[in-house]
Amino acid sequence: MHTNPHYDADYDIVVLGFGAAGASAARFAADHGQKVLLVDAAPYGHEGGNTRYAGQIVGYTDDYDHMLTYYEKLTKPMNLPHTMVTTYVQGFADMKEYFKKYLCDPVTFASVRSKYPFATEMSPEYPNLPGSKAYDFLMVHDGFFDAGLWKLLRAKVLEKSKNIDVWLSSRALHLVQKDDETVVGVQIERDHQKVYVHAKKGVVLSLGGFENNQEMVQNYLGAPHVLPIGSVYNRGDGIKLALEVGAKLWHMWNYESLGSTSGAGLTFAQPRGKRGRMLAWPASTTGSIITVGDDGFRYFNEAENNRHGHIYKSGEWRNSYVCAHPYLVFDETKLKEIEAAPKPIADFDQRLIKADSLADLAKKIDMPAENLEKAVKTFNEFAKNGCDYQFGRDPETMRAFDDGPYYAIAMSHAVLNTQGGPERNEKAEVLNANNEPIPHLYGAGELGGISANQYQGGNNLAECLIWGKIAGDQSSQNKDDIATDTSEKMNKINDLIAGERQNITVGKDQYLGSSDKGMGGRITTRVTYKDHKIDRVEIVESHESEDIAKEALTEMPEKIVKANSTDVDVVSGASLTSRAIKEAVNKAIDQAN
Repeated sequence: MHTNPHYDADYDIVVLGFGAAGASAARFAADHGQKVLLVDAAPYGHEGGNTRYAGQIVGYTDDYDHMLTYYEKLTKPMNLPHTMVTTYVQGFADMKEYFKKYLCDPVTFASVRSKYPFATEMSPEYPNLPGSKAYDFLMVHDGFFDAGLWKLLRAKVLEKSKNIDVWLSSRALHLVQKDDETVVGVQIERDHQKVYVHAKKGVVLSLGGFENNQEMVQNYLGAPHVLPIGSVYNRGDGIKLALEVGAKLWHMWNYESLGSTSGAGLTFAQPRGKRGRMLAWPASTTGSIITVGDDGFRYFNEAENNRHGHIYKSGEWRNSYVCAHPYLVFDETKLKEIEAAPKPIADFDQRLIKADSLADLAKKIDMPAENLEKAVKTFNEFAKNGCDYQFGRDPETMRAFDDGPYYAIAMSHAVLNTQGGPERNEKAEVLNANNEPIPHLYGAGELGGISANQYQGGNNLAECLIWGKIAGDQSSQNKDDIATDTSEKMNKINDLIAGERQNITVGKDQYLGSSDKGMGGRITTRVTYKDHKIDRVEIVESHESEDIAKEALTEMPEKIVKANSTDVDVVSGASLTSRAIKEAVNKAIDQAN
């Protein structure tokens, strides 16, 4: 947008997107004394992009040369600019010092590996590649999937509120350019109004991917639909902004899945617009159970290790072919095995489709009966012969199907994040079609990420930290743009601080307790307690994802009141939220006592 608007706010640097990359860019720009506006489309308590849903692991190495070899093998046969690769790998080598200086004393996965057998397949994810033994990852504490890194990065932004303002529920619409192509501002929709913000030194694009934009998913990934298991606010805004100013795109076909039923990255189907569940369900990969595609046939090795949704084909690990309506199909023996363990999803029984014959089951799930019957017959032969000639599934994980009844459950291919977007250089500068930097425009994080082809867990968060810092440092060195029609009437607005101020009332025999251990941060309970009896538990503050945590937010208070104790079982699939509620209730009771 080439224009000279009236600016409603005036900042040195505007950072678009409040995940790990945006938080890092903002805090390092603030360290240089810059006045920063950090903008995110998500409402308070839901900011964080995919960082808050990630495993909280950050790639690290103490062997630069072997890590360089490993990363070059991961990206083959793609050719990436050498300066980008060396900057990235050097960031891995410097990561432990980065943590100590800017975050905390880290925990290496190597030091706690024996406690987390489920994660050993991710460190390294491709042990067959040269240099893989040099790979490790860091954690902010001894734990996974608890938003630990995200909450620390968020706290660092809050600490620097003197220099960083935060706008939430605010969506970037357009970039403002001068005639010499310099990016000098942003048009933002906030409170149903379009406002202009001046950026004297630059704009940083850290808006995440496009997994919630159906048109982009179809055009770039060639998929009819992928089910997001991360943020629902990644809608491809960064790509639209970059294209408007002539940016060059790269890696648009790359995306990652995570923690699903199998190597192909599936999870339980959900309606459009809903998040999927990040699922670890070993039962779906063993015994008399298969996954079939739209034509009723198997299309991958169901027991393959999960390499972020990549499966092996013709010498490379690539994203699985995406079927529109895949199904798990299994027999009565397998169902009994599933029912003997905690259900993988609360409404599992309601999702089951049952039929006495495979032909009837195929009709119910809209697949060719002859294909499904042939798929099961072939699988049974492989199981009895001890060799899966189609996909190489380990015969120890295979058991022939019984004669019925049979069951199916609808699945969907899941996506954690997309990697494509505007290409950047080693200085985090966004490039145009001629490989020239667009003045004062920077990129960081998974929007235009460096990962291509095979993905190693921990790489994206490392990239967010590495190029987030570079973007904050580099943009701070620019000369100020001079704008004549500016005001600061919308400066000094900070939705993050405003959201932290809660005015919760209590009545007679009521006490408040809070825990910061939820996935979304703080959970506050109001407990009605008298004569050692818990009469009522109310959740009065929560920033958990309602689709995943809703059961815990509803069921845990009821369980605690019924038992008159917090010594109750957590809700399956929402254990982190459940434990945070228990801690908050205990703190409230401590006050009463």
